[in-house]
Formats: sequence, C-alpha cells, structure tokens
Amino acid sequence: MLRLGKLDTSRPPRIPRRPPPSYRNASPSGPWPWMDLDSDIADGELSPVIPRCPIVKWVDYPKGLFPNWTEQQVRRSGINKALTERQEGPCTIYNVDVLDTGKFKRPGEYFIDEHNKDELWEILQAERPPGIRVRAVFIENISGPVLQMFGTRYNIEPFYFSSSLNKIPSRYQEDVRSHEGDHITITLTFLRSMIDPAPPSLSMSHHTLSKSSVPIQVDRVLDPHAPLSLHSNGRILMLDEMAIHMVRLQTNSTIISYHAKADWYTTTAKELHKLLRLAGQSVYWRKILQQTSDPTFVLLTILWHAIYSWDEALSSLYTHVQSLETKAIRTNESALTQELHIIRAHLLHYISLLEDFRKSVQFIKDTPNPAIDPEVAASEKELLSRECDTLLSEIARLEMVRDMQNQRLKNVMNLVFATVNIVDSQHAKALTETAARDSNAMKQISYLTMVFLPASFSAAVFGMNVTEINTGSVVNLARYVELALPLTAVTVWIIISVQSKTYLDDTDPSMWSQMWWPLTAVRDLLRGLFRARWRKKTDAGV
Repeated sequence: MLRLGKLDTSRPPRIPRRPPPSYRNASPSGPWPWMDLDSDIADGELSPVIPRCPIVKWVDYPKGLFPNWTEQQVRRSGINKALTERQEGPCTIYNVDVLDTGKFKRPGEYFIDEHNKDELWEILQAERPPGIRVRAVFIENISGPVLQMFGTRYNIEPFYFSSSLNKIPSRYQEDVRSHEGDHITITLTFLRSMIDPAPPSLSMSHHTLSKSSVPIQVDRVLDPHAPLSLHSNGRILMLDEMAIHMVRLQTNSTIISYHAKADWYTTTAKELHKLLRLAGQSVYWRKILQQTSDPTFVLLTILWHAIYSWDEALSSLYTHVQSLETKAIRTNESALTQELHIIRAHLLHYISLLEDFRKSVQFIKDTPNPAIDPEVAASEKELLSRECDTLLSEIARLEMVRDMQNQRLKNVMNLVFATVNIVDSQHAKALTETAARDSNAMKQISYLTMVFLPASFSAAVFGMNVTEINTGSVVNLARYVELALPLTAVTVWIIISVQSKTYLDDTDPSMWSQMWWPLTAVRDLLRGLFRARWRKKTDAGV
C-alpha cells in the first residue's frame, strides 16, 4: 500500500557547486541531443529509426518512446545516473487538484520506494474523478522507476528531465494537436535568499568578526554560480530552480514539477505544494480560475514564487550593500574592494537569469492553449495576456532594482578608490616633505663645501709637485698643462660621443659614427654658416 503522511528531510551542511548550464542541450529543437560535434558516431546510429510500439513498457523509457536517444546520450544527459542511482529514502509525491469550480483539493501525498512502485503505475493509469481541471504533481527525490513511469505515462520529452537534472534553463512547446492540447516545458533558474547554514562563530568578538567577515568572499574563487555570502545579515544568495512540464488538454490537464535533491538547498516539493494550495485561498486568483477554463493560469501562480524569491533576495542584497557603504566610508580595507568586485560579478550574472525569466513569461504569453474552445479563445487570451503583462512588469521592476544595486556598488567602489587615492596622496605628501627636508640638508652641506672651496683649491695648487712652486721637483708647470689639456679634451670627446645618439639621424648609429660626431657636427655647423652667407649674397645680387 502507498503510505500517506509527512516526511521530514534533513539537509546536509554543505552546498554543492552548480555547474554552468549547457544551453545547446536545452530543447528538442536541437537535432543531436547531448552530442558534441567531435563525438564518434557509430554506424548503427545512422540506420533508420525503428518505429515505436503502440504499447510501451515504462521500463523502456526513454528509448522506447524516443528511439533517437541512444545509451551514450542517455548517459551523458545524466538520465542514466538518475535511473540507476540508489536513492536514500523514498520518492515523495505531492498532489494538488484544481477543480472546474476554481477550488483546490488535496488528494494526498505518496511515498514511493522499491516495494510499492508498481502501485504508482496503477494510479497513473487510473482514470481521474470528473470535475478536475488540472492536477499539479510535485516530485521530490525522484527515483529511476518514478522518472520512467511519469515519462511514459505523459509522453514527456527526455529533454525535460535532462534540463532539470543539469540545471539548464529552457522553454519549448511540443506535441501540438489542434483543439486537443499540447506539452509545454519551463525550466528556469532564479535567485533565492536563505539563512547561512554555516555563519561565523558566535564566540568571536565583534572586532574579530568584522575583520574576518570580508575574507569570506575573498578566499573563494569568483564563481557567479556559487552561493554569495552576505556576512552582514547572516544570509546567503543562491541559485534555485523551477522545472515545470505541463500537459494541456481540454480536461484533466497535468502539471509536473521536478525538485532536486535536498543537498542543493533549492525549493522543496513540499514548500511549492503548500504555496500553490495557499494561492487557492486568494480571492483574486479564485475569481480568475472561476472565469476561465485554461489550466495555464495555474502555471502562472507557480511562477509568482520566483518573483517573490527574487524580490526577497535583492532586498537582502540591498541591506548588505548598505553595510558595505558604511564600511567604505569608515575604513579603507583593500579586501573590501575585492568583495565588491565579487558581488558585482554576481549582479552581472543575474542579468541573464532575469532575461531568461522574462523570456519564459513571454513564451507563455505567446503560446496559447490549443485545446481552448475557439468561441472563448479571444477572451481567454486577453486575460492570459493581462496576467503575463503583470509578471513582465514585476520582472522589469526586478531588473531596475538589480541595476540600482549595480550602480550603488559602482559608487561604493569609486568611494573606496577615492579613499585609497587620498591615502596615497597623503603618503606621497609625507615623502615629498621628507625629500624637501633632505634637500635642504644637502644644500647646507653644499654651502659649507663652497665656503672651503677656495681654501681647498689654494691648498691643491700649492701642493702641486712642480718646480715653480716646490723647488727641487722634476716636472714644471708647462709639462702639467701639456698632459692635462689633452686628457681633458679626450674625456670631453668621449662624453660627447656617448651622448651623440640623441642628435644623430640614424636610429642605430655605429660606434665610429658616434666617435666622429663632434667633428661632423662642427663640419655641418660651418657648412650651414657658409650656405647662409652664400644665400644672403645671392639674394643681395638679385
């Protein structure tokens, strides 16, 4: 027998890293599911596809319904792991029935394990009671048999499960039948705020906490897919997921919501199940569901969960940015700049998430239910457009808030840079003052040297070992001049030759060109003077 009741799931303390999504494998429009262009293609895969049997066993899913999904593609998509992996605990299924009267009914909760999985298949095959417009099914801790049963019973494209398992945003419509129904899939990633499961130790002092709070962000690799810790208010911002597959029919439509394992800290099936039931208490939505027979409006109520989650997350970020602004005014920590860069990188990533959200709502707006009676299709479409426009306006508001947060962070970063520049200017001023004091001291030493320079020169002259000054010396003053003048000329010549690179036209002059430059410079100077005089005489003669 299927067990009804409650099941509390304990969450592990560590949050796993979310891999970047593979967008090319998001929808069945891609003709090569989960295949790289350099993958080896076996000859057997090019043979004609065998038509599927009219009666398919659920154990053959997905290849029984979708023969183009080979074993390699099923393995690469992660579906094979979901089918073969041993589950810890039973799979939990929460149901909500929306009646034709607009009221909500709770059929019950089912816990499926290896012993009672066959009973679930019988329940899925059984005919539903009359008066049910749509049944919303929330699946948590999905097992391989449950995945195969739902995929077979509702003819679900494997792309829905692969996108859900790999956290790939997608939106597409398939199996469209005029006046009968279709299938639509919405998988999107949104932002969620939650209490940090590993906050800083409460035993730390306030000073230690304020100093160690910044490196929480700095020590981590800059990854916008990873959780963002807001140490100022003890919360973290992490990516949540919504994976919805809807089978729209004239009657007895179905909404299937997949939920990841508990260690991802995403919205659980139980939480979303309660939120949908609570939406049934809304007078506004009850009136809408009484006016229309389109089950798509139930999907719109579920999408409001992402709006609320985004709004709460950006509100938590607003509080954290305020604390960073205060810290930037009071201090000039270099680690603060690094944290600001990390937060801004996350904000840039949120642009694509909000854009995916907007595209999903626009997709619902532009994809009317083909099962709606043509006589009321116009009024149904107008009502659907109105509610979708409300969601789109909320998304636009969230984008504006995100832009405002980004501008505030930019302002804080400019403040930090300005503060650092002011501090550097103060240090430079202090160094300049020190250099000025040293320069004054050197000037005093120079002045003192100049006072003794005449006396030193006189002592050097009278200390010369020449016959004119010291009798008995061998060398006279003429010999000293004969030796000193050539040595001085050679020294000056070498110095001028070394500096001649600046004045030569050749960018890479040879050593001989540099050595002969003083003579060539004098020659060019004389030539210039001679030519100037010659032109002057020529002009005067003319």
